[in-house]
Amino acid sequence: MRGSPKFDTLIALTVLFLLIFGLIMITSIGVPKSIALSAPNVEYPDCSADGVDCYLLFKNHLLRLGVALIAFMVALKMPMKFWKKISAPLFFGIIILLLLVLVIGSSHGTIATNWLTVFNTSLQPSEFAKLALIFYLAKWFTVKEDSVESFADGFVPFCIICGAVGLPIVLGNDFGTVVVLAITGTVIYVLAGARFKHLMLGVFIAMMVSIVIVTAIPHVRERFQGFSRINEECLEDYCWQSQQANIAVGSGGFFGKGLTQGVQKSYWLPQASDDFIFAASAEELGFIRIIFVVLAYLVLAVRGFIVASKAENQFEMYVAAGITTWIVMQAFVNIAVNIAIMPVTGITLPFVSYGGSSLVACLMGIGILLNISQNTTYYANSFYRRGNRGPRFTQYSRYRRA
Repeated sequence: MRGSPKFDTLIALTVLFLLIFGLIMITSIGVPKSIALSAPNVEYPDCSADGVDCYLLFKNHLLRLGVALIAFMVALKMPMKFWKKISAPLFFGIIILLLLVLVIGSSHGTIATNWLTVFNTSLQPSEFAKLALIFYLAKWFTVKEDSVESFADGFVPFCIICGAVGLPIVLGNDFGTVVVLAITGTVIYVLAGARFKHLMLGVFIAMMVSIVIVTAIPHVRERFQGFSRINEECLEDYCWQSQQANIAVGSGGFFGKGLTQGVQKSYWLPQASDDFIFAASAEELGFIRIIFVVLAYLVLAVRGFIVASKAENQFEMYVAAGITTWIVMQAFVNIAVNIAIMPVTGITLPFVSYGGSSLVACLMGIGILLNISQNTTYYANSFYRRGNRGPRFTQYSRYRRA
């Protein structure tokens, strides 16, 4: 046992694989967007032409990865008591930033108003809102554990807390992030001991709100209408995106067209290096290779919940489960959009997509998860277990079906 890593090495290696995969695919897929950004006024640009940088996206992503790795190391080394102590200031600080986005935020050519420009750098507070919500709910449920089953002191405050973060994001037209937040918050609520009837009431309320949003907001309605017409000829933006993503995945077949050989990224598939990087990658790599990306997120799900089940206290258990749910659910929602089994949501593929705020937030989350695993890895790895060292997950969960 001496010399073995203190943290969960399988989680670390899986994330490293996804980061390297993202760098490779952004290099391969990002050439058309790099040309467009570096030489917007050059007719018939070529990589050898003056002012044209075919690897601009790769360079930018590499720089952002460097910043994200620094944030990762800080999160890995920072004691969990620190995160518990600042959970409330962090939560309310994020809410202020989300409200500020509604006033002076930028859309960067999308429908969602998500970004703040700070020193010529775009910051997306909604990405960090996921982590802030996890910390706040983890601390709140730890302190209020005797009130979790109560409607007035458990369910209602839980809805208010989630709504305080979700409402500004909804007003900024970022509905994909709200879905991830809602699922993440609900998982923590279930682990804390939510009553079944309260969960069903929450699901009903969420469905009613969703129906109102879909019917009342034109561009959201268009997304669902477009999603229902992906097999028809269409010119609308959202059915076009889903349709072209379908073509990219299908045309890749089992073995793919090869790196840099994808066609959809150049003219037809919008946001090929961002929201639709999975589809663009599937075209170049094929099913046999892209399936390893899906398996990587499944590994993160299994290992993350094992870490949560072995956590030393309730707060760490809630945080580990919340981070795992957030990253894995965001990944599978993104993949579902890319293979056209969900409407377009506009969220990134964790560790892979081109985007600074998402990369920094996700690596911070993994740093914290590995931090928690430092005291649980011995028990989490089955070949280290000896004697009666079964899961401790159930001692914290007080889930009721009444």
